[in-house]
Amino acid sequence: MTSLPASMTAIAIREPGGPEVLEPTTRPVPQPGPGEVLVRVAAAGVNRPDVLQRMGFYPPPPGASDLPGLEIAGTVVATAPGGDPELLGQAVCALVAGGGYAEYCVAPAGSCLPVPPGFSMEEAAALPETVFTVWHNLFERAWVAEGETVLIHGGTSGIGTTAIGLSKLFGIRTVVTCGSAEKCDAARALGADLAVDYSSEDYVEAVKGFTGGKGVNAVLDMVGGDYLPRNLACLADDGRHVTIAFQRGAKVEIDIADVMRRRLTLTGSTLRARSADFKAALADEIHGTLWPRLAEGGWKPAMDESFPLAEASAAHARMQAGAHVGKIVLRVG
Repeated sequence: MTSLPASMTAIAIREPGGPEVLEPTTRPVPQPGPGEVLVRVAAAGVNRPDVLQRMGFYPPPPGASDLPGLEIAGTVVATAPGGDPELLGQAVCALVAGGGYAEYCVAPAGSCLPVPPGFSMEEAAALPETVFTVWHNLFERAWVAEGETVLIHGGTSGIGTTAIGLSKLFGIRTVVTCGSAEKCDAARALGADLAVDYSSEDYVEAVKGFTGGKGVNAVLDMVGGDYLPRNLACLADDGRHVTIAFQRGAKVEIDIADVMRRRLTLTGSTLRARSADFKAALADEIHGTLWPRLAEGGWKPAMDESFPLAEASAAHARMQAGAHVGKIVLRVG
């Protein structure tokens, strides 16, 4: 590490608040510990959890960097003592527990994946957080399979566009909800089989019409609150409901008798605080199952807008405005 600089530019959260509290600062270049690598960051993804952390609602887990940023792409420039020297110089994208909004970031070696052929660093940086989240929740927790139909809320968000793309790749039909006719058009262009404008349509009735009254096999929900009983009404018998966020509240009343009668499964998860071993196992499965399809040109993430690292506040303002379609990234190096 002697050839590396002692300090770097990073984006810190001055205090909980709006996008303006994100400010460039100088930090020491972090040192990789056992099982970790140091990545010279080329691009970093911007995600809803970053916004929540900035607002003071989503603190980093113990031991994680206080800097925001959960996904990066770049080049491995150092390993911990005894680390695999073959990793040096490799172009990788990585899921991290924090610290991505910086020129250098420490990442668990097990959470690093090679940048797929034909992907830019910005496209690669848009992969880890949403791909890991969608893969685990839609394919592992909801165990969706070819020929099934899923309901995805937030159809033009990073999670939503990724869920559309991966579902299409594996032969799963998608119904998505969006907040405007324009966003519905964008979702259909990305491969959604049905896009419902929730500002003017009842998505429960739309789902019933689309499925001939049977309902969808699974729901991927980041809305929560009063959406939950409506989501359950959308499910077919033996349907699976997965919660990954609760923008409309964490508490709601549901009819347990209906859950029992129709054999519904309600589950959910968070990813950031999961162990390095869990994330490494998830990365290994994704690498073996999804990465070969990406190498064949099967799918790329929907990209919205990129901003220089120093303009992280503008990136957050765009995300909060809700006009984006797909992933927002920061250009770092």
